[in-house]
Amino acid sequence: MSARRTSKWIISAALLCASLFFTAPHATAEYADVVINRVAEAAGMRPVIFPHWFHRIRFRCKVCHAELGFKMRAGANLIKMTDIIDGRFCGACHDGETAWSVENCDLCHSGKAGLPPGIFGGHETLGPGRW
Repeated sequence: MSARRTSKWIISAALLCASLFFTAPHATAEYADVVINRVAEAAGMRPVIFPHWFHRIRFRCKVCHAELGFKMRAGANLIKMTDIIDGRFCGACHDGETAWSVENCDLCHSGKAGLPPGIFGGHETLGPGRW
């Protein structure tokens, strides 16, 4: 392949990549991180960073939002460590057998101090409205 032809191919590939990058849809809440900080800092812990995308690619919405009782609105759940230890909310899976247990605090409580509760990385859903 000639140098001129190679150069045109590289330019075409770069333009295609750029067009895909700039026309990609915005991230939606289904792939965002959720900061849980209603009681964490008040209890002397860092905010929880919940990787919603990581859980969403493994489980259907109903697993957490119907079967485990999480409301479908960021900040609507008052989640306390006593609930998790008792097997509610996150504790249904984070029991030391299905997933790591509550002794690994820094795996969840990894946010910077002062982070407000909410969804970060995308806030619009494809559902009936904004959550």
